[in-house]
Amino acid sequence: MQQRGLDKVSQETQSNGQNNANNAPETSALWGGRFSEATDAFVQVFTASVGFDQRLAFADIQGSRAHAQMLVEVGVLTQEEGQSIQDGLNQVEQEIRNGEFQWRVDLEDVHMNIETRLTQLIGINGKKLHTGRSRNDQVATDIRLYLRSAIDACLFQLRQLQKGLVNLAEEHAETILPGFTHLQVAQPVTLGHHLLAWTAMLVRDEERLVQTRQRVNFMPLGSAALAGTTFPINREITAKLLGFEGICDNSLDAVSDRDFAIEFLSDAAMVMMHLSRMSEEVILWMSAQFQFIDLPDRFCTGSSIMPQKKNPDVAELVRGKTARSYGHLMGLLTLMKSQPLAYNKDNQEDKEPLFDGIDTLYNSLMSFAQMLPAMKVKKENMRKAALQGFSTATDLADYLVRKNVPFRDAHECVGSAVAHAQAHNCDLSDLSLETLQSFSDVIEQDVFEVLTLEGSVAARDHLGGTAPNQVRASVARHRERFERNPISEVNEI
Repeated sequence: MQQRGLDKVSQETQSNGQNNANNAPETSALWGGRFSEATDAFVQVFTASVGFDQRLAFADIQGSRAHAQMLVEVGVLTQEEGQSIQDGLNQVEQEIRNGEFQWRVDLEDVHMNIETRLTQLIGINGKKLHTGRSRNDQVATDIRLYLRSAIDACLFQLRQLQKGLVNLAEEHAETILPGFTHLQVAQPVTLGHHLLAWTAMLVRDEERLVQTRQRVNFMPLGSAALAGTTFPINREITAKLLGFEGICDNSLDAVSDRDFAIEFLSDAAMVMMHLSRMSEEVILWMSAQFQFIDLPDRFCTGSSIMPQKKNPDVAELVRGKTARSYGHLMGLLTLMKSQPLAYNKDNQEDKEPLFDGIDTLYNSLMSFAQMLPAMKVKKENMRKAALQGFSTATDLADYLVRKNVPFRDAHECVGSAVAHAQAHNCDLSDLSLETLQSFSDVIEQDVFEVLTLEGSVAARDHLGGTAPNQVRASVARHRERFERNPISEVNEI
């Protein structure tokens, strides 16, 4: 099956009028001096990465521009040679943007495809671009440049989702729904408080991604294949041109390290886990058994056979894609676990899981940033649900404690009251004062103030509590954070 798939790639390459092993020179243009025969046709396609690493094209050109400029500044290239390279790279970039660039499998990867086209355009100066670098440090740099932009794009969508949830939390600062433990009604909470719990997860996610970005932003370029280069390069110039905060200071580690990619996938898995938890609640809330919310039709699908169905497919798909995200993390960890220093061909397998991990995270965040703020809340249904399951029992226990009843005794007393109410198919608030006093003689008329849903949530008016006042205060703190640490939109990864 794999063989057939690879043959198909080769056939497609031929049909596009591109070179492959059948019409390639006897030895590869990349390493012809060492080899006496051409690479096997199957091996050529099997080992090629251009089918997926062409995604790095703009990052590769960005790195090449900086490298060429540095070579000019240190005197390795002349001004004329440098300008020729820059002009050629501009043309290559435009061809790629216009969809005119011819990608060749026989040239193996994005780097050689670009360099070969550059040489076709400007002649021998194109071959001089590779002076003082290797594809090993080149690809390590490209990935870091690409991932840096990808993190910025994901951070923007993450922030948009946070803003949407914060706005919705403010709107529903007083909307009451049951809070659950063990998926059993526990205590009443405000919907605003619940939405801010989601936001708190996303804040931690943002912090992790920001920290990862800092570690991504170190430059491997200049490490060459593994040992550095004999040319008088100035890595500080290149790093400044590319916006790196630092330089990888060990060439062996620089070309072989993929910790930053693993760390990103770990962060992504954590974000997806949080989105999956949100999905689970959205799916439950939308069900006929809960009827807490409704989602706009644009985020749902119907059934081919059941006309009444409206399915929360976006939430379900994000929940499913979480498994995909976990798989990419485990795959890359496994890929790296037995690699000796320095670079190995195994490293080529880092890109597809990383790219898909980026796409999965970005698209999931963007979907949620649009969907969750558009939820239509069914307040009355939420309130009715909060009245079930004796959600104010803890409030009654707290009331007794304030009357100097030891908590353990209060707990037992309320348990007896709940059992009585359950036997009579009513709520605690439905019991008469006389009945309540039969469980404790310290109970007075004011007990009914604490047995209401509104009284219950309002009483938890402290930092981190569910009271409407605390929800609004938390909303204000989040908005101050948004202003203090703005995140700009990234138009292109």
